[in-house]
Amino acid sequence: MAGDYYPYSKFTRVWIPDPEDVWKAAEITRDYKEGESVLHLKLEDETPLEYAVGQKSNPLPFLRNPDILVGENDLTALSYLHEPAVLHNLRVRFLESNNIYTYCGIVLVAINPYEQLQIYGEEVINAYSGRNMGDMDPHIFAVAEEAYKQMARDERNQSIIVSGESGAGKTVSAKYAMRFFATVGGSANDTNVEEKVLASSPIMEAIGNAKTTRNDNSSRFGKYIQIGFSRHYHIIGANMRTYLLEKSRVVFQAEDERNYHIFYQLCASATLPEFKDLSLTSAEDFTYTSLGENIFIEGVNDAEDFKKTREAFTLLGIKEGNQSSIFKIIASILHLGNIEICSERDGDSCHISRDDVHLKHFCRLLGVELQQMEHWLCHRKLVTASETYVKNMSSKQAANARDALAKHIYARMFDWIVEHINMSLQTSSKQHSFIGVLDIYGFETFEVNSFEQFCINYANEKLQQQFNSHVFKLEQEEYMKEQIPWTLIDFYDNQPCIDLIEARLGILDLLDEECKVPKGTDQNWAQKLYKQHSSSAHFQKPRMSNTSFIIIHFADKVEYQCEGFLEKNRDTVYEEQINILKASEFQLVADLFHEKGDVASSKTSRINVRAAKSIPKAPNKEHRKTVGLQFRSSLHLLMETLNATTPHYVRCIKPNDLKEAFSFDSSRAVQQLRACGVLETIRISAAGYPSRWTYPDFFSRYRVLMKKSDMTSADKKLVCKNLLETLVKEPDMFQFGKTKIFFRAGQVAYLEKLRADKFRAACIKIQKTVRGWLQRVRYRKIRKSAVTLQRYGRGYLARRHAEHLRLTRAALICQKQYRMVRDRRAYQRERRAVVTIQAFARGMFTRRIYQEFLLHHKAMIIQKSVRGWLRRKKFRRARDAAVIIQCAYRRLRAKRQLKQLKIEARSAEHLKKLNTGMENKIVQLQRKMDDQSKEYRSQNEQLSITNTSLSSEVTKLQKQLEQLRSQQDEGQLTSLQDELQKLREKLQEAHAFSKRLQEEHSTEKLSLQERVEELERENSLLKSEKEDMNQKILQQSKSIEEDDSSVSQREVSLQSELDAERQRYQNLLKEFSRLEQRYDNLKEEVSLTKFHPGHRRNPSNQSSLESDSNYPSISTSEVGDTEDSIQLVEEMGVEKAAMDISLFMKLQKRVRELEQERKRLQANVDKMEELAKRKGSEARSPTSEQETADLAYNNLKRQELESENKKLKNDLNELRKTIAERASQNSSSNELQDGYNVLLSQLKAANEELEARKEEVLILRTQIISAAQQQEKNDHIEDSNNVPELNNSKQPIDKDEALKAYHGLCESKNNQQDWCYLNEDGELGLAYQGLKQVARLLEAQLQSQSRQHKDELEALHTQIELLKDDIEKKQELLNYTMSLSPEAQVEYSVQQEITRLTNDNLDLKELVEKLEKNERKLKKQLRIYMKKVQELEVSQAAAAQTSKSKPELSRQVTVQRKEKDFEGMLEYSKEDESLLVKSLIADIRPNTVSATVPCLPAYILFMCIRHADYINDDQKVESLLTSTINAIKKVLKKNNDDFEMTSFWLANTSRLLHCLKQYSGDEVFMTQNTAKQNEHCLKNFDLAEYRQVLSDLSIQIYQQLIKVAEGIIQPMIVSAMLESESIPSLAGVKPMGYRNRSSSMDNDGSGPSSYTLEALIRQLGQFHSTMREHGLDPEIVGQVVRQLFNCINAVTLNNLLLRKDVCSWSTGMQLRYNTSQMEEWLRGNNLYQSKAAATLEPIIQAAQLLQVKKKTSQDAEAICSLCTSLTTQQIVKILNLYTPLNEFEERVTVSFIRNIQNRLQERNDPPQLLLDTKQTFPVLFPYTPSALSLETLHIPASLSLDFLIRV
Repeated sequence: MAGDYYPYSKFTRVWIPDPEDVWKAAEITRDYKEGESVLHLKLEDETPLEYAVGQKSNPLPFLRNPDILVGENDLTALSYLHEPAVLHNLRVRFLESNNIYTYCGIVLVAINPYEQLQIYGEEVINAYSGRNMGDMDPHIFAVAEEAYKQMARDERNQSIIVSGESGAGKTVSAKYAMRFFATVGGSANDTNVEEKVLASSPIMEAIGNAKTTRNDNSSRFGKYIQIGFSRHYHIIGANMRTYLLEKSRVVFQAEDERNYHIFYQLCASATLPEFKDLSLTSAEDFTYTSLGENIFIEGVNDAEDFKKTREAFTLLGIKEGNQSSIFKIIASILHLGNIEICSERDGDSCHISRDDVHLKHFCRLLGVELQQMEHWLCHRKLVTASETYVKNMSSKQAANARDALAKHIYARMFDWIVEHINMSLQTSSKQHSFIGVLDIYGFETFEVNSFEQFCINYANEKLQQQFNSHVFKLEQEEYMKEQIPWTLIDFYDNQPCIDLIEARLGILDLLDEECKVPKGTDQNWAQKLYKQHSSSAHFQKPRMSNTSFIIIHFADKVEYQCEGFLEKNRDTVYEEQINILKASEFQLVADLFHEKGDVASSKTSRINVRAAKSIPKAPNKEHRKTVGLQFRSSLHLLMETLNATTPHYVRCIKPNDLKEAFSFDSSRAVQQLRACGVLETIRISAAGYPSRWTYPDFFSRYRVLMKKSDMTSADKKLVCKNLLETLVKEPDMFQFGKTKIFFRAGQVAYLEKLRADKFRAACIKIQKTVRGWLQRVRYRKIRKSAVTLQRYGRGYLARRHAEHLRLTRAALICQKQYRMVRDRRAYQRERRAVVTIQAFARGMFTRRIYQEFLLHHKAMIIQKSVRGWLRRKKFRRARDAAVIIQCAYRRLRAKRQLKQLKIEARSAEHLKKLNTGMENKIVQLQRKMDDQSKEYRSQNEQLSITNTSLSSEVTKLQKQLEQLRSQQDEGQLTSLQDELQKLREKLQEAHAFSKRLQEEHSTEKLSLQERVEELERENSLLKSEKEDMNQKILQQSKSIEEDDSSVSQREVSLQSELDAERQRYQNLLKEFSRLEQRYDNLKEEVSLTKFHPGHRRNPSNQSSLESDSNYPSISTSEVGDTEDSIQLVEEMGVEKAAMDISLFMKLQKRVRELEQERKRLQANVDKMEELAKRKGSEARSPTSEQETADLAYNNLKRQELESENKKLKNDLNELRKTIAERASQNSSSNELQDGYNVLLSQLKAANEELEARKEEVLILRTQIISAAQQQEKNDHIEDSNNVPELNNSKQPIDKDEALKAYHGLCESKNNQQDWCYLNEDGELGLAYQGLKQVARLLEAQLQSQSRQHKDELEALHTQIELLKDDIEKKQELLNYTMSLSPEAQVEYSVQQEITRLTNDNLDLKELVEKLEKNERKLKKQLRIYMKKVQELEVSQAAAAQTSKSKPELSRQVTVQRKEKDFEGMLEYSKEDESLLVKSLIADIRPNTVSATVPCLPAYILFMCIRHADYINDDQKVESLLTSTINAIKKVLKKNNDDFEMTSFWLANTSRLLHCLKQYSGDEVFMTQNTAKQNEHCLKNFDLAEYRQVLSDLSIQIYQQLIKVAEGIIQPMIVSAMLESESIPSLAGVKPMGYRNRSSSMDNDGSGPSSYTLEALIRQLGQFHSTMREHGLDPEIVGQVVRQLFNCINAVTLNNLLLRKDVCSWSTGMQLRYNTSQMEEWLRGNNLYQSKAAATLEPIIQAAQLLQVKKKTSQDAEAICSLCTSLTTQQIVKILNLYTPLNEFEERVTVSFIRNIQNRLQERNDPPQLLLDTKQTFPVLFPYTPSALSLETLHIPASLSLDFLIRV
């Protein structure tokens, strides 16, 4: 099979070289045989070509990859790896798909689009965060995420190396990488290090970037930024190193180039007041900024950029004074360049005019002496061994010295800024690891290449060497990991070229040596190079030049001009000028030029690569480091750092030199690909086994090539091996690894060809079969049509003949019928006249007889009615009497039966009886139906007999009637003739009358015709008016519709504004909660520092500023100088410094308010205490009497309870015995039920007896002891000793009766003088008071009985009404039944009886379930009571004995206990508030109250609030609500990631808010309340403000709930919606090469791939059930689900837009199925109306877009009308990413995408590509009142709220 395959055969596509496009596509038109010299080709434009082929000079062309591999994300996934394939893949991705990023193994190739793309937002960062490198489309964020992940997993430092030409986008790529780290690894505290790292970018761009001919923002220096991370991988600091600043740009710019941006920014802002003293004007007025002739950049505002630069300076902690000094130095450089140096006549000397304004400005701005600077700008000092000379300089030498000074000043300032940026980014905490971002210049070659290009290319040689070794190392690791035999791959090693540059006696060594020679020149140095390195393979001498040399770099040959090398390497600045600057009056200027010593320059933390760091001194001038030496040492240090890290490579490509958007110049791209090492990576990969497949993927893709016998083995690995050995005969073309199969280049293309051939053969066979079937079907249709036509033709002829026969016969029949009708009409006329005469005569006689019968009949009806009425009246009187007697008797029997039925209903036997009765009734009804059917048959028989008898009688009567008529005809003839004569006379009179009527009718007709004409004229007028009115109405309706549309639009706009306002308010709440959280964190930190051992420092304003400020411009830790920061605060003023720190001022204001509030409350407390003392001194004696009475009552209450505990214990022991006996006798249900009833009755009786006896004895004892205390007033001390005992008593008391007893006692005390004289012992008074109390109790009992009686009467009345309704319904059923037929009556009655019995059975079942539930509940309560009694037995034994020893009072009065009516309030003491909050909020768990009423804590809290309102205690209400809100916040803060707890408190908080509204008393909220609920409204306080606070708290909890839920489902979304196969075997496998890094793959089984759609739906169902279980309002549940569905839609669509591998037809099918399952879940949970389904519309349309046809203009129109929820960018992006899964599916053409774009131009879509995953809909809490009655609420004992008292 493989032997027949030869790659260069007909129809094979190849690449051939082309001078313009570099490579051109062609197709072989004739098979090529080895040895032929010509290859016959055909170009894409059908042009034939004979391509010459040779052995070495012109080898065979490169083969093209299959179309299905074109556009791959990774270049190494291509089957044929070579330069044209790489270039074509990049071109297709860049131009057709607009993808600027492409992987090339471990390298990310980034092509500059020269256009702002919306692919760098925060949503894109979130999409790439946490994902593997191969999962998403190539992106700079994917590389950054890979580095971040490897740093966290491997605990190894990382580096991202960004390189490329100027204008390729290096700086932007590095900036976006740092933005990713700042977003993902944000600082854990509030130091905002990530903001400072990002803020360094605008500063470095301003002072280090400039406009060049290739780039508007070109970095003219290299930098390496190390971003430090903590152990938790949060950013804690950063450090920056710079390399080789292009100082020459300060004094010279080529045409159409600019100086550094900072100069133009400062000139653009020169008009600001703070910059007046700089004396700056336009940049065109200064030499150093106008050499390029164009000072502007299109689309750039220098003034706005300068504002950003100043803001960045401030954010990085550089003080205002230092900023001002920096700007002065920059301005001084501009003035220095404008100093005019005048030449003297001799030409060897020069001078500067004393009136030179720019010199004055320069000296003033730098603080130096004018005369000295003027002198040394034109003179220089020469130092010899014996003397020192001052020498004049020519104007050219002076200008060069001036330019050198300007360059030196700028370089020093650049280093100072970098140093202070590093100081600002430093951290005191320990750095655990770092990620370095290297933004360095790429390989450069120009027409004139000098020292800068030499250093740049030297650095790129070193980086390329490191890159090659790393790629080679990774390849080796991959082979060793898979246990593939390793064969050494020959790759390019550029060590010889590096040795040429940096080795001993290399180019740099010779350059430094020449610089040390006093008279060294560039020409001498060039000659030394020729002499030393002429034999080197990497060094060449140009033919036509003696002052240049050529180095063969890895990328290209570069010719360097030797002119200027020595000067740039020395970088000479005169010492005298530097000394003047050292003596500057400004400290900053003087510090710039001070010596820092060799120690400071050799620090590893920062490496300066500039020259002239030390002032040139004559004695040790030869010891100064040259620029080349410094650059080499810094480069070695950089390479050491990179080798110690894991590198990641980003290669930036410049697509064209014209800066045109999405324009691709192939020649420029190939040049850069060769220079940046991408092709070298391809070559290394292609030398081994570049294509790699896992065994499952290979099996899925190429199983079509297997036979059925090959697939018998279950081991897929073995099956793949057997298949490959069969298909590929050369064993060296593939290797089997542990997990992958490795292929040589081109083998995947060969396998794809075999697979395509297999499919093509299958398609041909299918087509053959289908076409044959179609032809057979066509033949059958033709034959059937011919037969049908014949049949119809013959039928037509037969029908025509039959029609002729039918017409002939019809003519005969018509003649016959006509004659018959004519004769019949004459006969009928005569007969009709005779019959008419007879009819009139017979009618007259019959009417006479009828009148007589009618009179008799009416008389009989009257008699019947009167007699019936009398009988009915008598019957009703008797029946009413009987009914009354029956009702009385039946009521008596019904009461007895009701008692018996209640007893029977509790047993299970009753159900069995009912069932047996039901069966008997059904049998009886069946029998009854059979009997009735028999009776019906017998009655039918009788009816038929009677019918026959009656018919015989009728015939007899008819015969008799005919005989009578014949007899009467003879006698009546004469009378009939007389009557006929009279009728004729009347007929003549009628004719005359009719004539008169006709005349009158004619006259009236004329008048009516005239009237009709008038009416018609009026009607025409009215029609015209009607049409006018209709037009007016139409116009009005149109105007009304327009008004309605405007009104509707206004309503929509108002609604959107309302939603936006609500969203804004909720965002403010979110920000407030964040600030509140931050405030709590700061308080915790303060508390920690407060309790820290050792020296305690008082908090000051300065420390607060350091800890709270987001803008640490005054922070001493950032600048490192305490005195400077204090000086800055003094300069700014304390108020101005505090204004920058809004949060600190808010907190400080809040502290002051709280302090004032505390003072006010303290003053109120003091006043209340003084008032209480005064009142206590005034009313001490009566209060003491009341207190003694209360103490006596409480003491007696305690003693009574102690004495009764024992009795309760005895009763319970008896109950235990009863239960035990019952259980031992029998275990049947009846006996258990009886035992249970006995148990309940005994317990109830014991409780009633206990309560009644307790109240009687308690009241009487109170009276006796109070009377005894009145007689013995000296026993107060003994009574006071009982107070602690009374206070410790915690037994519950009956509050109403205790109050009554207390009032009675008070009355008795007030009336002591009235009755004490009657008896000294007080017995009579005591008896009187006792009887009085008894009377009151009896009166209360009577009132309760009367109320109970009224309730019973109302119940009886309602029962009577129900019975009446039941009787009426039964009467209607009876009437309906009687109207039916007998059989229908039987069937209907059976159905009714069955329905009734079924309902009764269901009711009985429900009753049994309720009884069983009640039984379990009572048993549980009984066990609790028994347990409590057992626990109290031991502790109360002593109290029981003491109570026995006391004399017991005889029972005098029997008082019944009154049932209490609760008002739905709960009372608690102020001391128990903390315990209430702790038990009900802090310690509660949702599962403890899951079986009770939903939102129980909210109801309990509201009942407590109601009681505080009832007693008018405002402090209690305020304290409880404040404590509740704070406790809820603490609980949610503690459980900030617990969905169940958050949902629980959202439900309770919203319910508490609804309760405050429902019972507020506002009419708006009372419309749905019951009368009882309206009685429970708050009476004294308006809690509207607290309602607003609770509403805000609810919004915050809702936001936390959404955050928790999204955090749970977000890792599941992508896997469930896009990756899991919800429809099995639908997804296809595309050849991809499997080039993912092993280090970036998640090997855990619990990774994202383990989530399925069922798991996601299950999680959503769990959320929904939790919220419903907690009683959350359905509207809020719907809003939560809508928000979660919006998150699912956004994350899914964002990943779809960033992943090419999922943009296919099969994924669209899977996605549509998944969304339909989500919609089905919404319907199943009644959530479809929550607008959640509408949030899925974008992803549904995306799925449909993947499935629809994408060819014609009709398809484009359909797509535009279909995808209304997708933006234009999203539609185009999906079409660009659309990937066919096999070669039979066509790609989306570029013209089709352009057609779509043209059609969608009218849309005003937002510019962003991705959806905002953090978008939140504004939440709305609708008012939902509760139907629960507060007085019926039961508090479970598990909550431990025994201290609450129901009121």
